[in-house]
Formats: sequence, structure tokens, C-alpha cells
Amino acid sequence: MLVHTATFRQARQLVPMLIPVAAITGLDDGATTVVVLAVAITVLSLAAAALSWWRFSYADGPTAVVVTRGLLARSVRTVPNDRIRGVEVETPPLHRLLGLVRVRIDAAAGSVGPGEEEVVVDGVPRAEGDRLRTHLLARRPAPAPRAETAAGGAPAPSEEEFARFDNRWLLYAPLVGSYLVVPLAAVGALFRFVDELPDSVLPDLDGPDLSDVRVLVLAGVVGLVLLVAGSVLGAALVNWGFRLVRRDGSLVAVRGLLTRRHTELEIDRIRGGTLSEGLGMRLVGAARVNALVTGLGQANRRGQLLPLGPREEARALLRRLVEDPGPLLHHPPAARRRRILRAVAAGLLVTALGGVVTATSGGWWVLVAGGVLAALGVPVGLGRYAALGHRAGPRSFTVRSGWLVREQAVLQRRAVVGWRVRQSPFQRRAGLATVVACVGAGSGGYAAVDVAAADVAGFTANASGSWARTLAPR
Repeated sequence: MLVHTATFRQARQLVPMLIPVAAITGLDDGATTVVVLAVAITVLSLAAAALSWWRFSYADGPTAVVVTRGLLARSVRTVPNDRIRGVEVETPPLHRLLGLVRVRIDAAAGSVGPGEEEVVVDGVPRAEGDRLRTHLLARRPAPAPRAETAAGGAPAPSEEEFARFDNRWLLYAPLVGSYLVVPLAAVGALFRFVDELPDSVLPDLDGPDLSDVRVLVLAGVVGLVLLVAGSVLGAALVNWGFRLVRRDGSLVAVRGLLTRRHTELEIDRIRGGTLSEGLGMRLVGAARVNALVTGLGQANRRGQLLPLGPREEARALLRRLVEDPGPLLHHPPAARRRRILRAVAAGLLVTALGGVVTATSGGWWVLVAGGVLAALGVPVGLGRYAALGHRAGPRSFTVRSGWLVREQAVLQRRAVVGWRVRQSPFQRRAGLATVVACVGAGSGGYAAVDVAAADVAGFTANASGSWARTLAPR
């Protein structure tokens, strides 16, 4: 543990500080400067990491976890055990080499700062990480006695597989925007690097037009191959060996090629799930599933129960988490007209502008562009309308919306802590309303967009109870 894993984080913080120091001391841009800066950054980073490790301590008592850190500004963080919603044990490559793990604790106790985890215990032995995870999640009710026993007479661990990642599903990765971000940046950096090469290394291509076209086509093919390969590689690094099992009172997900992650969520805290389908994923019948856990908020990674897979597999998994309320109900025709009008509005505005420009200066292309945008808006509006849907069942309800990313949320009735009904003047005139189910999980609210106003009271009452029947718009 003497080599604390904050070394690389400290190095990033120290680089901007050393640049003005180098400028003041008059160091040139030769090899000596590079070596001096590298040695200085390494030494200071190791010293900062050692101090960080030395002043870090934690205690997992019977009622709370207490984490203390900081040298000059001391920080003491206390999280009650009954607020803990999930525990994740990570094993990055360096940790694996040293036999250490990183434990992330999710709790409904507020975040330390933007983008920061609730509690992180870093650089502990593997056995201590497993002990800490077991201790923190030991508050759930004891499972029913089982006939089978393990060696020594102890009850055998009950394990039921919910999902297993098929490596063939990695071919879906190029259709997922999140897996394209890193390779897209890498391709851009590569082309920028090639463009900056001197003529002695890569002569300027001033040949005939045919040669330029070939070069552009080749560059496009190379970029496309790199994007596809990079997205597949990124998905493999994150999701390799993914397996989701139910173990006693928890859902346990294990994944990762270089960094192995062991995420555990209490089933009693799960209130439902979301099925997400991007535009490209819908074309090939793929989807993702996330759990909605009370107090966990947006857990896009730690709440992920199926990172990528066939739509039917995703739906089957979601049905195992929460009862299927039934097929979605279509929204009224007024909602379709509203979706189409909103989609073609931009095109109509550009068309009107094009008419003015054409009359004054002959810029007919603006008029054509506006007409094309308006025409394209019709299928977009129809697609957005087709994505709308809602349904209330005996013990659960569901809402769906979105076009580029279509998301269907399926929630238990007990998840609802309140309802919010919105009506714009245009919705009121069309007899529509937007109903938002307020829940203490996920994004905090899930909306049924452009529902018939007359159906609001019935939907809310069936979805949560008769107390919500008073929500009918007036």
C-alpha cells in the first residue's frame, strides 16, 4: 500500500504547476528539461501519494462507516450503514499486481462534490475488501434455511444466474454512442498528428484530383475501421466476462478485462429498471438494462444489469426484476399531431426565411434546405410519437419516450413518492398533459408525455393508489 494509486491523479495536478516554474528558472526545451520535469513530477507525485495514504484511515463500525483523510485540511466522512445502497469492488491492473482492491460504497447520504463518489476505500488487500463488502451488506434479512450445506455444515451459498454476456454482442458496440467517444477522439487526434507531420516525413499530396479522391476515400475507410475496432475494444475492456447472478438477497455483477469490477446491489432496494435503445441499437434489435435503486440516483455504470445485448434478452431480464404491467397503450392522435408539428417547426421556419431571402437576393438554396428539413421532420415526428406509451398494471407501471435514445421505465407501485402533472397552453387546448412519476431512484422522475388529460386520474390511481386520483387536470 506504500505506492498509493493516487499517484497518477497527483501527477495530472502537478504538471500545470511545474510549467511556470520551468519558465522562471530558464530551462530550455531540450532533453535535459524533459528529464528534469519527469523526475520532479515523479518525486512530487510519489510524495503526495505517500502523504495521502499516510493520512487516510477508515473504520466500519456496527452502525456507520467513517473515512478520514487530508493533511492540512482534515475531512471526516460518516455514512450510516442503513444508507448504504450498494458496494463495488474494483481491481485495476496495478491493484491486481499488488494484490489490492478499491472499494466504492454507494449511499443515499449526499455526494462530496460534483462527480465524486460517496465513499472510496482504496488500496486494501483483497481479503479485506471482500470482508468490508460482506460486512456492509449484512443488514439485509437472513435468507430462508436451505437443505444443502457446504463443507463444515454451513449453508451453501444460493446462486441463480440472471444474465451472462455473450462476446458476440460486442458487435453491437459501434452502434452505442458511449463506446464511440474515445475512438472518435483517438481518430481525430491521429488525423491531426498526420496533418502536422513535416513534408520530409509525409510529402504534401498535390497530385491530380483522382489521387486526392483516393486518399480521402482511404482516410475515410481507415477512420471507419478504427472507430469500429476502437468501440468493440472499449466495450470488451469494460464488459468482458460480464455475469449477473442473484446471491441470497443481492444482485451481483462481475465484469471487466483489465479492471475487474464486482458490484453488489440489494434486491430489496431495487424499485424497477429502464430499458434503453439508441437509434442504431433499435435497427439491430439491441438494448441495455439499468436497475433503479432507492437512494442510488443515476447509477449508469454501477446500476447496469445488462450492458448490451439482444432486445428480447433485455426484456426478459427486466421482467425478472419487476412484474410486466402489460403492452403499452398508444397516446391519442392529438399527441401525434403535436409531435409532427414540433418536428417540422424548424424546417418551416427556415423555409419562411428562405422565401424572404429568395425574394430579395435570389438565395434559393435556403428555401430548398428549409423544405428538406420540413419534409424530414415528418418521419421524425412519427418516430417520436411511436415511442410514446404508458401502462399501469396490478403491481407495476411503465412509461416510455424518446427518439434518438428511447427509454422505457418499469417501476413498482411502491416506488412512487408523488406525481406531477404539467400542461402547457398548447397541451391544454389539445386535451393533453404530461404526467411525471416522482421516485427516489434513478433520475428522480419518469414522464408519460402527452397523455390524454381525461386519462390522467385513472392512470395515476392505477399506478400508485387511489390517493392519486385527484391529479386530474382542471
